[in-house]
Amino acid sequence: MNSVRVMNLSTVVIGFILMALVEFGFGQGMAPSSAPPPSNDGTAIDQGIAYVLLLVALAITYLAH
Repeated sequence: MNSVRVMNLSTVVIGFILMALVEFGFGQGMAPSSAPPPSNDGTAIDQGIAYVLLLVALAITYLAH
């Protein structure tokens, strides 16, 4: 009985998500414009990747000891 309730709840949640995604398709179209200049030179992305790799290495080191 409990699994049926969970299945119904997940179906309702997925249904609401799909309905919300469909609504985005009915938005007003915008005229194409020129592309804006890049907001960064890519170093921020590289630094973010470095921090993630650092945290992964730290977690692996912690779990190994």
